[in-house]
Amino acid sequence: MKNTRRCPKCGSSDILFVPGYAGAYGSGNNIKTGFTIFSAVKVDRYVCGNCGYSEEWIRKEDIPSLKNNYTNV
Repeated sequence: MKNTRRCPKCGSSDILFVPGYAGAYGSGNNIKTGFTIFSAVKVDRYVCGNCGYSEEWIRKEDIPSLKNNYTNV
């Protein structure tokens, strides 16, 4: 959805972008990588306005921070 601007489930082009954020007390759509909200990696959402399917994406510049703080499965 992020790249194609189409829903992979229903084919709709009605795609909503919900930006990730880090709020007080850990609120928001984020992944903590340190002790403060300033080190949180924001998780953006793409939502189909037709069927409700959603995807979550991490920005490319934030991926190294995740790799430094979490292990591979």
